[in-house]
Amino acid sequence: MTTTTAPPQHSAELRAAARHIGRRRFLTVTGAAAALAFSVNLPAAGTASAAELDARKITDNPFTLGVASGDPRPDSVLLWTRLAPAPYQPDSGLPAQRITAHWELAHDEGFTRIARRGAAIAYPEFHHTVHVEVANLAADRVYYYRFRAGTWISGTGRTRTAPATNAAASSLTLAAVSCQAYTDGYYTPYRHLAQDDVDVVFHLGDYLYEYAVNSVGGYRNYTDRTLPAVFNRETTTLEDYRLRYALFKSDPDLMAAHAAHPFVVTWDDHETENNYADDIPENSVPPEEFLLRRASAYRAYWENQPLRLPQRPVGPDMQLYRRLRWGRLAQFDVLDTRQYRSNQAYGDGSQIPGPDVDDPARTMTGATQERWLLDGWRDSTALWNVVPQQVTFSQRKFDLTEPSRVSMDAWDGYRASRRRVLDGARAAGVDNLMVLTGDVHVGYGFDIKDDFDDPDSATLGTEIVATSITSGRDGTDKPANWDTYMKANPHMRFYNGRRGYVTVALGEQLARADFKTVPYVTTPGAPVTTAASFVTQVGDQGLRPA
Repeated sequence: MTTTTAPPQHSAELRAAARHIGRRRFLTVTGAAAALAFSVNLPAAGTASAAELDARKITDNPFTLGVASGDPRPDSVLLWTRLAPAPYQPDSGLPAQRITAHWELAHDEGFTRIARRGAAIAYPEFHHTVHVEVANLAADRVYYYRFRAGTWISGTGRTRTAPATNAAASSLTLAAVSCQAYTDGYYTPYRHLAQDDVDVVFHLGDYLYEYAVNSVGGYRNYTDRTLPAVFNRETTTLEDYRLRYALFKSDPDLMAAHAAHPFVVTWDDHETENNYADDIPENSVPPEEFLLRRASAYRAYWENQPLRLPQRPVGPDMQLYRRLRWGRLAQFDVLDTRQYRSNQAYGDGSQIPGPDVDDPARTMTGATQERWLLDGWRDSTALWNVVPQQVTFSQRKFDLTEPSRVSMDAWDGYRASRRRVLDGARAAGVDNLMVLTGDVHVGYGFDIKDDFDDPDSATLGTEIVATSITSGRDGTDKPANWDTYMKANPHMRFYNGRRGYVTVALGEQLARADFKTVPYVTTPGAPVTTAASFVTQVGDQGLRPA
């Protein structure tokens, strides 16, 4: 979402470091990574500190940010935690020493039947985060896990493995979430999601927001606590981003959702800076300075998410796009539409499209990721091909007059790129295409048309847009532009402006999407209801009321 803000006051640390390096393209990959890592006081990845802390000396609960799991595969899961007795302090209340954390994975919640156990090192270089890839597991199984550090034992998490790649899995229920501005309200939708019966959660971006959080937590308007002043500034440094994750992840409803379900995460813009495009920042700062900020943001993102080793960043670069499978039922091609994109056309925002949006040289994904996506579809044997990504894929006109304004930050601003993706899907024989989207703080349901300006053209798939968890505050069922949008976009089958999440049940005959919303988030305790439900048939794409 585009938000107008004053230019941030970048720190002296960033400005000083930027003077000592050139633009990324003038450096070797190794040299760029080393220069950027050094500039933000990061040692080489994996470097161990000299001393080890006896975990029995930890006097306060180090599991204040809960546990999480992610990226389920048929034979493995990724387990995550972070040791932080004092999460709102830059050092988390721990010395700069490595700490051994023990973990257990069990078949039962009582941990009477242990499947695997082991130990992992929480390095201070990674802010005492722990990423454990547990391998050699049985496919399509539910597991329970926990961590121990000294005498402290974490809460219990529940996770699962995916079905075997060639298995004829008959069903899968996923949830899609996005956009959780801490200052806009309470994470009540996560409390309901934690109790929902889903197999996996896809987080589609804006897990973090870079903007300042005041002492009362913005619209949370705390009266029982005062947040430290360290949060009341925009994030620019590694320390800033790490502290902001600590604040967001300390929310009990978010922790409950992570503990209940494995997450598959991808970012959008606010995990770094609003509406950035590749190495081009929102504000007028030198690209070297922005890449330092990006390196810090990417590092903190990996540290605080249940991501595997291939996703660990090198300087300002991180390969987040990746592929997951759920037997022969579904293939998930998780995209990154932020790191490799061309700059937004016509100054960004809502604009009448001109020739630049159809320029084939401009890209949303970058050439390498685009080819990876199309090749993956060509080789896919899945019934459903699902694309979890960030910004609105389908055409979304804002006006009833022609030409109509559209968003330059969404795929409407990159129409040639979208055309290549749709042509690639058709050439690959993808019959059941589903795009999962976040970003816009509302729920949408779209039919993906071969020609969006011709309602009678072929329907190539469906797009399910998950509303925000909190961003945009309470919202309303029918925003003021509801009539305009529904008339201007005949392929738009649903539009709702409340907060919440969406669940999608994929089956052998059809998929069902349930848009779940809460009436308010600016105060806690809201109930959840299903605002609408739709189905799309295998081999006959298009959303129909359930």
